[in-house]
Amino acid sequence: MSKDKEVVAKRYAAALFEVVRERNALDQVEKELVSVKSVIQENDQLLTILNHPKISIDDKKALLSKLFGNQVSEAVHNTLLLMVDRKREAMIPSMVEQYIRLANEERGVADATVYSVRILTEDEQQAISKTFAERLNVKELRVENVIDQDLVGGIKVKIGNRIFDGSVSGKLNRIQRQLVSE
Repeated sequence: MSKDKEVVAKRYAAALFEVVRERNALDQVEKELVSVKSVIQENDQLLTILNHPKISIDDKKALLSKLFGNQVSEAVHNTLLLMVDRKREAMIPSMVEQYIRLANEERGVADATVYSVRILTEDEQQAISKTFAERLNVKELRVENVIDQDLVGGIKVKIGNRIFDGSVSGKLNRIQRQLVSE
């Protein structure tokens, strides 16, 4: 996504965030937005309709109202319709990601993706969460475990745009680069 589009998505997310923060509905709206994003991304036809220039704005709004009108709050519904009005429907998934980032900052929470060669136990996930939460100075770190056989061993942790690579393959790559540069 281009920098300009990211800035626009952030603006919509920030506006929605401010409205729902006043109503103490951050968590509820986040769940609604995650649901909206998954429906849009999992349905190719919906994505095609929303991005099609020859389908009228009124038809797109009617479709979104039919799909989400009764299942999301008024603030989320109005934000989606506003984005369609302004021809920003392609940015809905990015707006959702930006909203989640803002909500997490407000709550002192961060999301981490932990790559490992096997499924981590609950205790291992909690230990990783505690260690990195202290490192990043956040209250809570939510961990999603992803299996990656290419790691050989160890783990790789991705938090936002930061990557902490403690994997065997990562260490081997660093040694190789060091040997080549000498």
